[in-house]
Amino acid sequence: MAAFEAITGTGPWPTRYTFSPAVRASNLLFISGTTATNEQGELVAPGNIVEQTRVILRKFQGLLEVAGGGMEHIVQTTEYITTTEHYGRTAEVRREFFRAPYPTATGVIVAGLLREGAVIEISAIAVLPG
Repeated sequence: MAAFEAITGTGPWPTRYTFSPAVRASNLLFISGTTATNEQGELVAPGNIVEQTRVILRKFQGLLEVAGGGMEHIVQTTEYITTTEHYGRTAEVRREFFRAPYPTATGVIVAGLLREGAVIEISAIAVLPG
């Protein structure tokens, strides 16, 4: 028996992937680095860090709901960004999804991301109720 449970969201997860969108271990939920893609795996809002942030956090909401939690359970985020242009505006988006006390956050500037056109990738850790 595995020490953790994969959380794949509400739709099917492609078998070609060798990672899970999220993993629940006890009451912890570890959310994989996520880019702004739609259900078909296509990038949404290429080059737009504000809208990409919003799409990613909506995806987190869905994963958390499946796992029995909500955005208020996220305690840490890590953001990998390829540009600082308009990065300050992502704080407005975070306020749409998070309330005080806010989760811890780490921002890392990277040379590039795996998905072409993505300017931000976010991972998170949540402490689920129960």
